[in-house]
Amino acid sequence: MMNNFSCIGYGKMGKIRADTAKELGLNFISFYDPQVDNNDKKVHIVEDIINDESVDGIFISTPNFLNAEMVIECLKKGKNVFCEKPPALNLSELEQVKAIHSETNLTLMYGFNHRYHDSIIHMKSLIDSGDYGKLLWMRGRYGKSTEEDFFDSWRANKKLSGGGIVIDQGIHMLDLFLLFAGEFSSVHAALSNNYWGLDIEDNAFITLENKDKGISASLHSTMTQWRHLFSLEVFLERGYMVLNGLKTSSGAYGDEILTIAKNRSDPPAASWAEDIITTYPVDNSWKNEIEEFLLAIKEERDPKMGNINDAINVMSLIDDIYSFKD
Repeated sequence: MMNNFSCIGYGKMGKIRADTAKELGLNFISFYDPQVDNNDKKVHIVEDIINDESVDGIFISTPNFLNAEMVIECLKKGKNVFCEKPPALNLSELEQVKAIHSETNLTLMYGFNHRYHDSIIHMKSLIDSGDYGKLLWMRGRYGKSTEEDFFDSWRANKKLSGGGIVIDQGIHMLDLFLLFAGEFSSVHAALSNNYWGLDIEDNAFITLENKDKGISASLHSTMTQWRHLFSLEVFLERGYMVLNGLKTSSGAYGDEILTIAKNRSDPPAASWAEDIITTYPVDNSWKNEIEEFLLAIKEERDPKMGNINDAINVMSLIDDIYSFKD
């Protein structure tokens, strides 16, 4: 059984992944991070991890501009890979990853962990059941403010980050739209950097449309949301689902509360017989995600969610969105 793993990038996200994986019984034999020196298994040359034949899989939690490069190098050395989002700076980079991955039987998974929240899993199951009729529209709002060290970090540099709030945080909401709707044929975006004045967007107003299915979606992605916010609304022919808040380690987005209503009256008036309100007090997404990664490795297949095709789809959207920048 494959059980020897390593981390490339051992900052906040690397630690979260490693700690969760350890709870699931994984053995970490090495870590690499040039700025972190708080463990006794650290190696000082990243190639030493990639070339180590005893390493079965590698968790990559590096700055955006390194993600595609690191994944390619690991795949070439026969490693199963779990990589944080975004999967690349742009679609072109990611297509290079896909070409390499297609020549292997290795497992490659990307950290779109919002898909693995229990609330999202429940919403997806209800949409797929057909009990609520056809999906009509979705509205997402996802925002935060920046931290004090933001301006000195790679995230504030477009060449290193690939963009601003859309590729940093909005990518999660776009990925959920794709999870529920499948794809979008039309994209429009209004991007601005009116507050922070950087070469990356601090606000994005995005509209999407799947003309074949008659589904529309809108997203406001922002880093001038002084009080952090997560809100996802999904409306169907015979009901709606509203998810407010998201359970995170920081607690910045409040309680994760899902409201579901069914039994719509005949239009134009609408009344709801009852609301079903569920609060999710525990964030199981990290565990759920890594369990799927390990199962995919064992079964020598792609992950059911967070696979290379999911990554291609969301990066294609992001490329389209950024085409409105100028």
